[in-house]
Amino acid sequence: MTAGEREPGGAASGPNTALVIVVVVGLFLYLVRGILLPFVLAGIVAYLCSPLVDRLAARTGLARWPFALAVVVGLMALAAALAWLGVPALLRETLQVVGDLQGTVQGLAEAFIGKHSFTIMGRAVSAATLATDAVNRLDTWLGEGAWIGDIAVLGAAGFFGFILLWVLIGYFLIDAHRLAGGLLWLVPPAGRPLAMKVWRDLDPLLRRYFIGVALVLAYTSAAAYLGLGLLLGLDHAVFLAILTGVLEVIPVVGPAAAAIIAGLVAVRHAASAWDILAYIAYATALRVSIDQFFGPIVLGRAARVRPVVVIFCFLAGGMLFGVVGVILAVPVALGIKVVLANVYGEPHTEVS
Repeated sequence: MTAGEREPGGAASGPNTALVIVVVVGLFLYLVRGILLPFVLAGIVAYLCSPLVDRLAARTGLARWPFALAVVVGLMALAAALAWLGVPALLRETLQVVGDLQGTVQGLAEAFIGKHSFTIMGRAVSAATLATDAVNRLDTWLGEGAWIGDIAVLGAAGFFGFILLWVLIGYFLIDAHRLAGGLLWLVPPAGRPLAMKVWRDLDPLLRRYFIGVALVLAYTSAAAYLGLGLLLGLDHAVFLAILTGVLEVIPVVGPAAAAIIAGLVAVRHAASAWDILAYIAYATALRVSIDQFFGPIVLGRAARVRPVVVIFCFLAGGMLFGVVGVILAVPVALGIKVVLANVYGEPHTEVS
């Protein structure tokens, strides 16, 4: 065989191998999607903080690990400060609601139906009877004890997941370059120059996207304070607004948790049905403005894709991988876009 000849099928072996690797890795990630969340969150934090660690290590000539640990400690201190400022007030509100649960439910029912009673199917119904029935049903459910195991499992998983998150951030920051080299090793040797070019094109897009995410979080906190503090006049509005912005990082679960927490405070301090309806209107308007307008527009401009593509990515990613899919949906779409642009030899302009 001469130097100019190629082994039969050799030209296609590289792309075929790469395709097989992508399919196998995608299937594996789908099967283990239940454990991916702390790895994904830690990876994003490490990706954003790694340039700072690189810069400090390069300037001082020291190893990466002292600066990586310093970044982790700083992030932990920030999280602890946020918890110290807001958790005691939140616990007080929760204990007040739980301590007088029947009174809270009755007050909520009276806000909508008043203090008079009416008859439904031969039974007199009032705010007091509704509150009593609700509390009795809750007592029955609690007495069965089936919830204890579920709460214990969720609590243990959440606790160990939280600890794992910080450990992973430290490892990712310390071994960032080795991990990147390991990912590059998965690419067939013939395709590694293309992979490096794809990453050079993708890196600024990803950073723009995450800056857009930060803008969305800032908008969420500002809009939440405008609604909770200035319009509804709720106590602890500043903390609730910051908490709403922070929980926006966790798609689906985070916004729902923020709405429930603020809703408990709103119900506790509601004087009439109009106060409850005002909170519902605020929560609905906030979610629509974030999910359908501000978020897709800002993230679309940051990542140079159309807002409708962002919405589709969120929905498709959530359907396939849940919370992790929503977080990674747009970055994966950007990766596919840049890969195809390089393969086709075309500039990766804005998706139409």
